[in-house]
Amino acid sequence: MPGSYLVLLVLAAVFWGSLLLVAHSYVLFPWLLARWARNKSQNAAVWGPEDPDLPAIDVLLAAHNEAAVIEKKVRSTFATTYPVEKIRLLVGSDASTDDTNALLEKLARRHPQLHVVAHAQRRGKPAVVEQLGRQATAPVLVLTDANVFFTPDTLYHLAKHFRQPRVGVVGGHILNPAHGAAGISGQEKAYLERENQIKYQEGVVWGAMMGAFGGCFAVRRAAYFPAPAAFLVDDFYVTLAALRAGYRAINELRAHCYEDVSDHLPEEFRRKARIATGNFQNLKEFRALLWPPWRGVAFAFWSHKVLRWLTPALLLALLAATAGLVARGAGWFYQLALAGQLVVPALLLLDGALRRRGRHSRKLRFVTHFYSMNAALLLGGWRYLRGAGPPVWQPTQRFQRASEGRG
Repeated sequence: MPGSYLVLLVLAAVFWGSLLLVAHSYVLFPWLLARWARNKSQNAAVWGPEDPDLPAIDVLLAAHNEAAVIEKKVRSTFATTYPVEKIRLLVGSDASTDDTNALLEKLARRHPQLHVVAHAQRRGKPAVVEQLGRQATAPVLVLTDANVFFTPDTLYHLAKHFRQPRVGVVGGHILNPAHGAAGISGQEKAYLERENQIKYQEGVVWGAMMGAFGGCFAVRRAAYFPAPAAFLVDDFYVTLAALRAGYRAINELRAHCYEDVSDHLPEEFRRKARIATGNFQNLKEFRALLWPPWRGVAFAFWSHKVLRWLTPALLLALLAATAGLVARGAGWFYQLALAGQLVVPALLLLDGALRRRGRHSRKLRFVTHFYSMNAALLLGGWRYLRGAGPPVWQPTQRFQRASEGRG
């Protein structure tokens, strides 16, 4: 039957196409990238740590109700090997209602390089950072979050690369400590380590790191194009805008900093759904960079980002195509594939049942982490289609906060 054969052909094409696209993003692309980056190094034209020409730095920080971490953040900024006289910390307090403003006022008396702007009404991180950027005068800007703490040489390793005029963005290496088996911080730590390596290799091969981690990155002020106030994810916007303008974006693995993160799945899900909505805003804004797809920036953009963002839709298409093939008697291979697609998500229920009994499996938690990330992507895409919503945010319930009062 020609019609039935055509349906089988279409279903098989959807099955294999979806499977290969997901496999490309998660397996093939990282493998290819590692091979292409082997024995290569990125920008070698750097300033030495004692070079008198090291540039001045303005550190930009938007804060909302960050009393639990703001003092540690300020201390880590000025406890540096970088010449302190070349550093300013500009903090915009976005209508904080806790002790953030009082702490910043006290800290400003101790650190004259700390400048604080307190906003009475919520504006959202992109708007606050954009205003701080207008006040900045240094040739190098470092954008950071209150819960990301620098090591003494973080600022040096970020700034040293701007001796090369083509470098526009330098990403930091955020380290996410695992806090225990009960939560998801171990899985998030493994995910971020892999992402850091991929971004480093993208910088080595093409000078096209696909988005700095927003908690810690540096940008040349001439290459700084702030995200529109309505955008939810400013770090990716700033990186892609610099690439669009012809600058290079690289990741510096020695620019270590530490992030105080949530260990709770619902908190991470909320954060990732918000980021996913912002990702689709950026996809629309920078869609011109996707063509031609064989160019370095476009290939990395498709492989590392766009296919990841589309993975939930691809997984659903894969499941529907497999079910259709099995219903039409396509053979044992597709029956096995369907069983696998049904069994693996069911492991989430097993992980949840074990967790309620106080038992934790690292492997099962990776399954939970993967599917929760993709569920957040699906929700974020749906929210984008309905309208992104206001660009204000609430700080994530981080481990440091959750652990307070435990003694």
